[in-house]
Amino acid sequence: MSSDTIVPPAARAAEDPAGTLRIVPARHYARWVAAAAVIVLLAQFAHGLATNPVWEWHVFRAYVLSETIVQAVWVTLQLTAYATVLGFLLGTVLAFMRLSHSPVLRTVARGYVWIFRSIPMIVQLVFWFNLSALYDELGIGIPFGPVFWSVDSNTLIGTIGAAIIGLTLHQAAYAAEIVRGGVLAVDHGQLEAAAALGLPRLRQIRRIVLPQAMRAILPTAGNEIIGLLKGTSVVYVMSIGELFYQVQVVYGRNGRVIPLLLVATAWYVVLTTLLSVAQYYLERRYARSTDRTPPPRPLRRARSLVRTLSRGENR
Repeated sequence: MSSDTIVPPAARAAEDPAGTLRIVPARHYARWVAAAAVIVLLAQFAHGLATNPVWEWHVFRAYVLSETIVQAVWVTLQLTAYATVLGFLLGTVLAFMRLSHSPVLRTVARGYVWIFRSIPMIVQLVFWFNLSALYDELGIGIPFGPVFWSVDSNTLIGTIGAAIIGLTLHQAAYAAEIVRGGVLAVDHGQLEAAAALGLPRLRQIRRIVLPQAMRAILPTAGNEIIGLLKGTSVVYVMSIGELFYQVQVVYGRNGRVIPLLLVATAWYVVLTTLLSVAQYYLERRYARSTDRTPPPRPLRRARSLVRTLSRGENR
């Protein structure tokens, strides 16, 4: 055999049953250089966090679990929860209106989505905060006729109510498109099979369409909820005591801007992480029908890695 002939690895192994050939793994020098550069940058950043006195970690420790900040976090969670639940309920209704055969329902739903996605959230919040300038009273009665019961607008809605209404209506426009996309991802043959079995339309949606659509809805919905959590900081224009507003109030008094912003950052990171974990397990749950052997959970992966490392040390 000439030296210029390229011999496949399998042929070389067959010619050398004793295994005297030396197997040299591929060396990825570019990966090593990139990894080393990233590690150096991370080390520099961590060193700056630990040694730069501007961060004022003692101020961070004093405020991160203070009563004022914890109460502000609770307000942020309440705004997020109300806007998420109400927004996705309204968004689901709008999504099925857009999928309806009625041209009136489709047009109304399409117009709603268009308008509320066009107006910035901060504009909507300020508008609802000043609703009493348009309507002194809100009431119940016959359309274009007498009013049987009415109440002052500020008394009925209030500041928190205006914030929830603004966040809900804004979120519903995006939730409608998320739900509509998930429903459209379900094979139409599923509905045809359910109709052939004589299932009512509502049961088809509740038991067949939505469970399958959740796999397509959850990733985008989780991302949208995380965005809403951070977007609640916009309500500071209404002087509501959520996390960002309270941080502003505190550093406006003591002048410790950097450590107080770090307090807000830390809480947003913690809350976002918890939502991401919940999203992971929900996606895993709804993927059971298609993935019979799902990948191990992060904790199980960590335990497996520890066992592998311990075995290697014992050898």
